[in-house]
Amino acid sequence: MTDLSRLPVTPPSPRAYPGINWIGVRTLYLREVRRFMKVGAQTVAAPVVTTLLYMMVFVVALQGGRPPLLGIAFAEFVAPGLIMMAILNNAFANASSSLIQAKIMGTATDFLTPPLSPLELMMGFSLGAATRGILVGLVTALCVLPFARLGVANLAAILFFGVMASMLMGLLGVLAGLWSEKFDHLAAVQNFVVMPMTFLSGTFYLVERLPEPFATFSHFNPMFYLIDGFRYGFIGHAEGNLTVGIVVSLLITLALGVVCYLVFRSGWRLKS
Repeated sequence: MTDLSRLPVTPPSPRAYPGINWIGVRTLYLREVRRFMKVGAQTVAAPVVTTLLYMMVFVVALQGGRPPLLGIAFAEFVAPGLIMMAILNNAFANASSSLIQAKIMGTATDFLTPPLSPLELMMGFSLGAATRGILVGLVTALCVLPFARLGVANLAAILFFGVMASMLMGLLGVLAGLWSEKFDHLAAVQNFVVMPMTFLSGTFYLVERLPEPFATFSHFNPMFYLIDGFRYGFIGHAEGNLTVGIVVSLLITLALGVVCYLVFRSGWRLKS
């Protein structure tokens, strides 16, 4: 019989993945989706209730007191903006809360130990966040139908700006989660960056009616182009230039993706 103790012992070589480790990306993505679906009452139902409260305050309670905007009823004008707000806020919240919880609870090794590259980590977290944003947006749209008769003027615009907004805010949430060292830091980003940008982007009003220089400043807010393009898909009218909105949203999403990749690769505030 062969004496196994005398045989040379060689450690197993790491599994090689040509190109992208799609199994790892899929696993991380499903982990993120199941994480927020496990508490669906908090992550999906609660944002929908918040949006319905906005509809009741700004539309139902006024009982037609607001004049039409762009020739349409105020409810049809404000509803797409509220749906987009739900997409933006929830995509950001999913990625940022997942990373800050992993850092504070010491469970970051769950996704740092597997053979996942910085690109694959960025893809898994951002796609999971985008899924929550889109899901909340769909449920919100169904729930606001009794209050606003939403039509579809351009389906491509709805799909493009909806997906782009969820990806952009998912990547921004990744950066916020990596940067934050405690929940107070994350709350500061949410309260002083995300919330002002979403509320001051023409959700409840026409930007062109703002006094200067605020009307001009609003066109430097990327959220304005996302909400404006998304609303265009429903009502067929846009305040800004759609081409500019498409280019701006693509460039910002690409830039955030590059920054997220570099931060994951360096391990800043994640491995140190």
